[in-house]
Amino acid sequence: MNKKRPVNLDLRTIKQPLPAITSILHRVTGLALFFGAFFMLYALGMSLESEQGFNAAAQMLTESFFAKLIAWGLVSALLYHFFAGIKHLIMDFGHCEELESGQKAAKATLVIAAIAILLAGVWIW
Repeated sequence: MNKKRPVNLDLRTIKQPLPAITSILHRVTGLALFFGAFFMLYALGMSLESEQGFNAAAQMLTESFFAKLIAWGLVSALLYHFFAGIKHLIMDFGHCEELESGQKAAKATLVIAAIAILLAGVWIW
């Protein structure tokens, strides 16, 4: 069988359209939220052990640069995942599935998520 299509298996050279990038980022942020939940469960467990544990968890989340960075990363992932999920729900109802409207929806998702992430960064830091 002679196939005339070129085979390109190098993913670094394939130019993805913007809607595909936002969809991939939606999946990546879902994974980040799953693994980041372990950190938040650790902080929750520490805060529920005793009053000293609560104070230690509160101090960790307010004074530790690393803890703030993780918290901001998790909130950022949550915000992007939320807005991209809304875009996917809208697409599930049959809207923004055409090329032009899909591009606009992807751009709007990125802009809205970026603004929300910056506001969350100001709030956390």
